[in-house]
Amino acid sequence: MSYEFTNQKQLRAAFWEAHPGLPRRRYRYAWTQADKTAELVYPTDTRVAFVDWLDAMHHDGRISESLANRATL
Repeated sequence: MSYEFTNQKQLRAAFWEAHPGLPRRRYRYAWTQADKTAELVYPTDTRVAFVDWLDAMHHDGRISESLANRATL
């Protein structure tokens, strides 16, 4: 079977192209704003849209199951 996307870089580019209106600015996920070591994350709407889009790509057969399982935004 030939998949349309074979790596995460291709997936991310296609996601952002398909969703240009979603916020791209990441913020620190911490209990306090003073914690400068906290992880940078995308807003919840962006993360949920990515997971839904990724799931649809897998169900449509455009990406492999292993790529769907390891892909991150």
